[in-house]
Amino acid sequence: MVPFILLLVIVGSVLFHIFTPWYSTPIASNWSNIDKTIELTFWMTGGVYVAVLGFMTYCVIRFRSKEGHRADYEPESKKLEIILTVLTTIGVAGLLAPGLIVWDEYVSPPEDAMPIEAMGQQWYWSFRLPGEDGVLGTTDARNINADNPFGMNKNDPNGQDDILIEGDDLHLELEKPVKFLLRSIDVLHNFYVPQFRAKMDLVPGMVTYYWIRPTLAGGYEILCAELCGVGHHAMRGFVKVEGKEDYKNWLDDQSTFKALQEEAKLENKEKLAFHKSN
Repeated sequence: MVPFILLLVIVGSVLFHIFTPWYSTPIASNWSNIDKTIELTFWMTGGVYVAVLGFMTYCVIRFRSKEGHRADYEPESKKLEIILTVLTTIGVAGLLAPGLIVWDEYVSPPEDAMPIEAMGQQWYWSFRLPGEDGVLGTTDARNINADNPFGMNKNDPNGQDDILIEGDDLHLELEKPVKFLLRSIDVLHNFYVPQFRAKMDLVPGMVTYYWIRPTLAGGYEILCAELCGVGHHAMRGFVKVEGKEDYKNWLDDQSTFKALQEEAKLENKEKLAFHKSN
């Protein structure tokens, strides 16, 4: 029965991969090469899987126990070792090379890519976009407080017109390249939009990055793909990809760092006046 069980496992595994109901989400960015790399990995590892189980099935049938037959003892085979080493090297190179090529593209944004900072913290996402100057201002975690949740450097003129979006949806312009700058202010997080086929860890004390070009208008969920605490499951956000006009209308409604600082000063003055009057 062993050969039949092995054959059943082979056939069942292949059929499950072909007819599986768990397909990837429709892609909404330029990273179809990531899908192709994953498919190549499936084909190569699947081929090895079928070959190994097929060889096991052959061995069970070919070398099954027979009365009066004694197995040969051959502890080493230089020829077999060389063949397996060469085949393994070719297989590993075949798996690594496409991934390295795609990775090089993944972290090489075009010059016209718009920088957008995605900041993760337990347990929500915030975003920072450049203003009219197209440059993000500098930040420092030591500057973070209730009035300055992004840790903006108040003396950096490039940051005064930065657009700050705290705990709200992010909007992207259709077909506009974006370079995501990823920053965490507490623990490890991971910025992941399944439809973009793009993800990257947020490491405290570092700024990681990658780039995408949204290719399909719509709304997509942002997930944290790194266990970050008891609220990890609820650390979600939303990104909306829309046309140029709709994106501009949304952008015009957002507040800059300078405007938010002026609002905070006004609120503090009103609170101080209230306390004095009482």
